[in-house]
Amino acid sequence: MTHKREIRNFCIIAHIDHGKSTLADRFLEVTGTLSGREMVHDQMLDTMDIEQERGITIKLQPAKMFWKGCYLNLIDTPGHVDFSYEVSRSLKACEGAILVVDSTQGIQAQTLANVYQAIDNNLKIIPVLNKIDLPNSNVPAMREELRTVFGFTDDEILCCSAKTGEGVADILDMIIDKIPEPKVDSSQETKALIFDAVYDSYRGVLAYVRVFSGGIKAGDKVYFVGTKSYGEALEVGFFMPKLIRSSKLETGDIGYVVTGLKDLKNVRVGDTITVYNSDKNLSSIVPLAGYKKVEPVVFASMFCVDNTDYAFLRKSLEKLSLNDSSLYFEPKHSDALGFGFHCGFLGLLHLEIVQERLEREFNLDLVMTSPTVSYEVIYRNGVKKYISNPSEMPEPTEYSEVREPWVKAELVLPEAYIGSVMKLSEERRGVFIKMEYMDKTRVIMEYELPLASIILDFYDRLKSISSGYASFSYVIYDYRPADLIKMDILIASEKVDALSIIVLRSEAMDVGREVLKKLKDVIPRHLFKVSLQAAVSGKIISREDISAVSKNVTENLYGGDVTRKNKLRKKQAKGKKRMKQFGKVNVPKDAFLNVLKRD
Repeated sequence: MTHKREIRNFCIIAHIDHGKSTLADRFLEVTGTLSGREMVHDQMLDTMDIEQERGITIKLQPAKMFWKGCYLNLIDTPGHVDFSYEVSRSLKACEGAILVVDSTQGIQAQTLANVYQAIDNNLKIIPVLNKIDLPNSNVPAMREELRTVFGFTDDEILCCSAKTGEGVADILDMIIDKIPEPKVDSSQETKALIFDAVYDSYRGVLAYVRVFSGGIKAGDKVYFVGTKSYGEALEVGFFMPKLIRSSKLETGDIGYVVTGLKDLKNVRVGDTITVYNSDKNLSSIVPLAGYKKVEPVVFASMFCVDNTDYAFLRKSLEKLSLNDSSLYFEPKHSDALGFGFHCGFLGLLHLEIVQERLEREFNLDLVMTSPTVSYEVIYRNGVKKYISNPSEMPEPTEYSEVREPWVKAELVLPEAYIGSVMKLSEERRGVFIKMEYMDKTRVIMEYELPLASIILDFYDRLKSISSGYASFSYVIYDYRPADLIKMDILIASEKVDALSIIVLRSEAMDVGREVLKKLKDVIPRHLFKVSLQAAVSGKIISREDISAVSKNVTENLYGGDVTRKNKLRKKQAKGKKRMKQFGKVNVPKDAFLNVLKRD
C-alpha cells in the first residue's frame, strides 16, 4: 500500500426498509470484497441474529472495498427513528452519503430527517432510487419528488435495483467522482475519532475509529483524550467486512484498534485517540468535536427474575452500553421486584431490542416495567426536578406545576389518509401546525404532540389506519404544563410500584379501568380471589377481581350425610382465607410492558 491513496468515506442513509443493507450487499459483491460463496445470507452487514430475524438494521456496520484504484469505506446505518443516533455517529466519520429512496414508496419521514442531518454535517449527498425492478416502481414521479423536496437535478439522481445489481456499478463510479477525498491535517498529530466500540472477552475493547490525521500502528502507545486513559494498540486493521489485520491505519482510514483495555469506562464513543511518547505534552491536545450527548426519551426499569443475577445484569449492561452509547441506566430497588436498573431508551423499539439482546446474548431472564417519559416538576420553593420514574412523583401539596415533554412530528402520507391521521393525532392531544403537498398525491403534515401519547402504540396505529403507507419522525420540542397525577396499582391490596403510572387527571379513571382489565387477562387465576385496584392519592378509583380457581373438594364423597360435605367446604373456605392473607400473586413479566397499550 503506497502512501498516496485514493480514499472515499461514505455511509448509506434511508428510511426503514428502503434497501440500504441489500445495496450494501451488492457493493460488497460487485467490488469483489466478498465472493458469491461467502454471501451466505442476505444483509451480510446485519451481523446480529435479531437483525436477520426482524429484517432491520440496528447497529451501524463498516466495510472496506476497492473499486477502480480507490479505497471505499462504507458504513451501513439503521433506518428506524429509534436508532437515528447511530446515523449521526456514522455521518461524523464520512465525507459523503448515499441517500436511498424506494421508487415504489418515495420520500418518507425518516428520509427527511436523515437528509437534514447529512446537510448539517456538510456531506455530499448522492440520491439513489432503488427497487426499479419492481412492477409498481414509478421512477418519473419519484424523480420529481427528489427535485421538488431537496432540489436535486436529474443528472444527480441515479437509479438501481439492489436486488438484481442493475445500476450498482454506476453508483460506485459516482462515489469516486462526487464524494471528496478526506482532508489531511497539516499538523500531522495523530487524532482518531471513536465512532463505535465493542467488547471482546479475550482482547478487551475494540474501538472503531476514523483517523483524521497522523496514523496508528500496532504496538503504539495510545492515549484517550476524553477519559485521560492510557493503552496500547495491540492490533489495528480494517473491516472487509470481517476484521482483517493491517500494519497501520493512516489519515482518512476507517478501521479498528484493539486496545486490550478491560475497564469499559476507559473507552468512550466520541472520544479522541492519539499516539504518545514520554516527550509529548498530552494536556495540550485539542480533541476532535465528538458527538452531542444523546438524551433518552423513554424510561423503564428492568429486574432479574432471579435476584441473584443482579451483579451479572450490571456487567451485561456495561458491555452493551459500550456498543450502544445511547443506553442510560442507574441502580433501582423495587419492593415488588427487588434490585434492578432504571434505564433510558431512544424509543419503544430501542427498549425491546435492548431487552431481547440482554436475554439472548447474556442469557438473562428479565422483567421490564411499563415505559414512561421524563417530566419536569416545579416545586413550591421554585426548585425544578426531572423525574422519569412514577415512584419519584411527589405529593400534590409539594409542587406547583408538572410539565410534560412535547415533540414536533413530521408525518408523510398519501392524501387519502389525511382525515384518519388527523383524527388519530387529535385523539393523542396533537396540535396541527401545517400541511404541504410533496406532489399530487402525498403530503407532509407537521404536528406538535405530547411524547407520552406516542411512545407506546402511535406508530402501530398510524401504520394500521394508513394501510402501511404513512411514516413519521419526531424531535423533542419543549415542556408544557399539564394536570398530571400519579396512579398506583394494587394487587391483592399491595401496591406494585413497578406498575405505577403518571396520567392526566381527566383520564385517570378510564386509564385505571383499562389497565385493570388487561391485568385481569394476563394474571393467571390463583387458589384465592385476587383484587386489582387503581388508586389516586390513596383513593380507589377502579377495581376488578380475579375469581379463585374452584376445586370440588367433595367429588370423592359418595353418599352419607350432607354435613360431611359442608365440613369439607368450610375447611376449604378457611384455607382460602388464610391463602389470601399469605399467598403470593405471580404477575407475568410481559404484563408490565403490555398493560398500557391502547386498544
